[in-house]
Amino acid sequence: MELELDGKTVLVTGGSDGLGRALCRRLVAEGARVAFCGRDTGRIEATRAALEAEGGDIAGVVADVTRPEDIARFVETALERWGRIDGVVNNAGRSAAKPLTDTTDEDFDGDLSLKLYAAARLCRLTLEHLGANGGSIVNVLAIGGKAPGAGSMPTSVSRAAGMALTKALSKEAGPRNVRVNAVLIGLVESGQWDRLAAASGTSVEQLYENMGRNSGIPLGRVGRAEEFADLVAFLLSPRAGYVSGTAINLDGGLCAVV
Repeated sequence: MELELDGKTVLVTGGSDGLGRALCRRLVAEGARVAFCGRDTGRIEATRAALEAEGGDIAGVVADVTRPEDIARFVETALERWGRIDGVVNNAGRSAAKPLTDTTDEDFDGDLSLKLYAAARLCRLTLEHLGANGGSIVNVLAIGGKAPGAGSMPTSVSRAAGMALTKALSKEAGPRNVRVNAVLIGLVESGQWDRLAAASGTSVEQLYENMGRNSGIPLGRVGRAEEFADLVAFLLSPRAGYVSGTAINLDGGLCAVV
């Protein structure tokens, strides 16, 4: 299917590693121009070089999305280079899950700052530009936002807030010709699992095999980063032109909630 993303400009937070990097690569393959950001200079440069080698028109920006000035600089970088914004993917995040009694106010503040406030801020800064081009926003969340389990705070709470942001913004942005959706991931290949495997002395392949076998996933395996990238690219594209205000599970059937 031709996604009609050629020449579109897409911003991706958390794009230098794992799922974000896979998405950037997919967008480049579709002919999109991609600005991505992350906090690690080495990863930013490695990803930029790799994507440029594949023919991508790329801007890699070192930015901490919890800092308003960094987000503003990220947006300005894209506008100065290409003059338009057609898509935004709020992908920055990290695993943060433990029982409520083990959390602090700082834990909640930090998680909300990274996963909710940063997403709202980027949407606010880009909404006018997206409206000019019939654009799309995709918020990357987790199935814990729909079906939180014990010991999942503060991340399940911040992800649930992200779902509320997605739905409310879809109603505000729809009249401005902007679609807003969310992808809720379950167990999917990502940089954090790769680093966990390295820290534990286990091969990545063995870790994913164990996770797929022992986690109750009906499809019996961990999701692939490329599958995530395919779904998000579709939601960004004009091919999903009547899809807005929804949260799609990417979890192999794991979540108990539709």
